[in-house]
Amino acid sequence: MSNKVALVTGASRGIGASIAKRLAKDGFAVVVNYAGREDAAKEVVNHITQSGGIALPYQADVSDAVLVQAMFDHVESTLGKVDVLVNNAGVMELKPLAKADIQHVDKQIDINLKGTINTMREASTRLNKGGRVINFSSSVVGLKLENYGVYAATKAAVETLTAIMAKEMRGKNITVNAVAPGPTATELFLKGKPDELVERMAKMSPLERIGTPDDIASVVSFLANPDSGWVNGQVLRANGGVI
Repeated sequence: MSNKVALVTGASRGIGASIAKRLAKDGFAVVVNYAGREDAAKEVVNHITQSGGIALPYQADVSDAVLVQAMFDHVESTLGKVDVLVNNAGVMELKPLAKADIQHVDKQIDINLKGTINTMREASTRLNKGGRVINFSSSVVGLKLENYGVYAATKAAVETLTAIMAKEMRGKNITVNAVAPGPTATELFLKGKPDELVERMAKMSPLERIGTPDDIASVVSFLANPDSGWVNGQVLRANGGVI
């Protein structure tokens, strides 16, 4: 993997940070994309480099197509063409549809959906042959929980895009898959939730616990590596059996 490059969006914290560290451990040179948390991104980069890996921080809002294009340009000029794209960047805001104002809708569509489209579009013509695109959905697409309507809608769209891009990459030996985590112990998931709700959600899984970022990073590691070569156009629901 010494010549392989992985670009992980939203990699300054939570699941993204764990993915960046895991892929670096697997031997990838990792681009740690972030939107606003520069210090956190640099901490991830320092962790990787101090462990003997190669990592590069890069700030770009994935909802901006021009910035995404510039990010790919910079990565190619410094580390080489991207082999693995992990579309982890995302936001989650919970409201019933009756209270889903324009800002609530636009923010999630811009980052979760447009951001994924922007990076997939670049990857479709710039990824190395034999590359991997790993998108992020969510198990709420299947659970259909109240208050998750707009968020789940963006993730359902990502699942559809995943299957379509997998077919459009015919002849390039590029696989396109998505990971759909269930409840996972990150700031994004835990924010604003009382302990009793978190405990109740933990019991939804027959394994009776909340997932960890490392649980999800292990699934991404599999999809990024050669052993997953026959898995294509799929959604892997990494949720401990919630659905």
